Parts: sequence; C-alpha cells; structure tokens
Amino acid sequence: MAFLTTTFSDIFKSNFLENITSVSILDMIISIVLAFGMGMFIFLVYKKTYTGVMYSASFGTTLVALTMITTVVILAVTSNVVLSLGMVGALSIVRFRTAIKEPLDIAFLFWSIAVGIVLAAGMIPLAVIGSVVIGVILLVFVNRKSNCNPYIVVLRCNGQDSENKAKAFLNERTERCIIKSKTVQKGSVEVNMEIRLKEDNTDFVNELAGMDGVQSAVLVSYNGEYMGYGPGS
Repeated sequence: MAFLTTTFSDIFKSNFLENITSVSILDMIISIVLAFGMGMFIFLVYKKTYTGVMYSASFGTTLVALTMITTVVILAVTSNVVLSLGMVGALSIVRFRTAIKEPLDIAFLFWSIAVGIVLAAGMIPLAVIGSVVIGVILLVFVNRKSNCNPYIVVLRCNGQDSENKAKAFLNERTERCIIKSKTVQKGSVEVNMEIRLKEDNTDFVNELAGMDGVQSAVLVSYNGEYMGYGPGS
C-alpha cells in the first residue's frame, strides 16, 4: 500500500517546519527590543502619573510584558494568514475578570497593546512619536494641580452661634461653601460643607479649629478616586 512507503523524513515535511523561517531572526530581535524599550517608557509614565492610594508595581511590570507579548503575537499573525484566523478564534474565548480600579489604567493597557501592534507592523516612527506625544500629554494633564478640586469640611461646634461664625469665616476664605449635611445633638452641632479653595493653601483649617466654640475641624479631599485628609488639616 502507498501509505506504507512513507519515510521518516516525510513525516517532518510539513507547514509547521516551513513556518520557522517565516519571520527572520533580525526582525524578531529588533521588534522585541523595541517593544521592551517602549514598554519601559510606558511603565515610567505610569509611575510618574499614578495618583491612587496604593501603587501596584506588578501592574507596571504587566505593561512592559503586555507590549512585548502583543508584538510577538502580531509578528506571528502577520506572517501567516491561516494562523491569524486561528488566533482570532483562540482569543475570542479568553475572558479577563480582573477589576480595573483606576480609570486611567485602562488607557495604559490599550496604550501597551497599541504600541505592540504598531511595532510588529513595522511602523516604528509611529510607535515612537505617538508614544512620546501621549506620554507628554499624560504627564502634563494628570500631574496638573487644580484649585477647583472639591473638599469637604467636617465641622463640630458647640452651638448655633459658633456655627454661624465658622460659616462666615469659610465664606470669606474660600471661593465656594455649600452645606451638604447637618447633624444636631444636644450641646453639639456637626456640619459637612463642600468648599472650593481660592488657592492651594489649607492653613485656614488651623485657624478654623482654634475659633471659640469650634470643637474640631477636619478637611477631607476627594478627587473622584479616593478620599483622605487634606494637607494642613
């Protein structure tokens, strides 16, 4: 029978071995090295622009690895049409359930993936120049301090008179002061007020806490991601 005449060498004559030379060694080295460099740049920008409570070093490492992994995958896909169809089917069944706590982290994830894709496609100037522009924009806007950020003043007073004096003081020293909640107990009044600062200075809280009839004054900042005591409180 014909199939019995198959030799040992014929077994290895397959498309699998032919794909070994589909991507040159030089292209692999250049792409992976560039992906590592761009991934480190993304990681440094992420480290400089992080504004959360607890910095995660593992997420920064993930950005570098994601850039390199995407580059390797796209290199394989662009070298074989059949492999690209199989890769689409394989990735379609992958589900990631890790929660993204910081909204800006999504931008960094897409940035790493996009750089990996562009590098593997051979568009090196686009990847480099685009990453530099994106990095500069993030550094400028994320690190820009604004006095319009809202603060909450938690004020505890002895009575109505001290409360009125405290509110008049805050109206004078802040740009905006709005009462959010008020709790009245016998011999004590607790007021939560939203304020907007005129300038980046919270020393007025010390003066507020030293007023007659004021038991305590706490300044709490809220930037949309976390809450904490403001500086100078």
